[in-house]
Amino acid sequence: MEPHMLLHVANFSTLFACMVLKFPQIFVLMRAKRTTGVSLNSLVLELIGFIVFVTYQMYYDYPPPTYLEYPILIAQDVILLLLILHYDGSLRQSLIYAVLLFGGWRLLTVERWIIDLAMSLCTFISAASKFAQLQCLWSSKDAGQVSALSWAIATYTCMARIYTTTVTTGDMQVLVRFVAMTLLNLWVLLTVIYYQRRSSRSSKKDD
Repeated sequence: MEPHMLLHVANFSTLFACMVLKFPQIFVLMRAKRTTGVSLNSLVLELIGFIVFVTYQMYYDYPPPTYLEYPILIAQDVILLLLILHYDGSLRQSLIYAVLLFGGWRLLTVERWIIDLAMSLCTFISAASKFAQLQCLWSSKDAGQVSALSWAIATYTCMARIYTTTVTTGDMQVLVRFVAMTLLNLWVLLTVIYYQRRSSRSSKKDD
């Protein structure tokens, strides 16, 4: 396959995957109506990381196909945030989150140094979101309400973005972020699978 065609495949497969990335997690929460094992802190940090990343890409006029999935992911994360707050009985806090996130987004582009600084911290913010999810899983030892499929798709999309970033912008900050996110998403995925299989074995023993 020619490099140009491979780039298009990577871009569009990532876009289509991200269109449904959070759907499995949304459906799992709606079915279970509880949030055990799903970290609110992780979701908020991930949302902040997405907002910073897409704002940085737009600010520097990067090619839209390299970040087009992020507005879709942000919308899905907002839905997840509302579901978690709803099932935790804290839906009123959604207004506070909305004000803080919108205000922070507007602040990013006030000065160039602000968006550059935010992007330099973006990898750490996104990494912190993964560790928050891991911590939640380790403490609850329950991945029943966590979708392994969503984390598998997230791992694939980050791997695809390593390639697209390498052959388009070559931005080292962005590339480092995607490498780190690939490894951390894979770690969360394996942890989710481990706890789900352990739970399944325990259920079979009880039967």
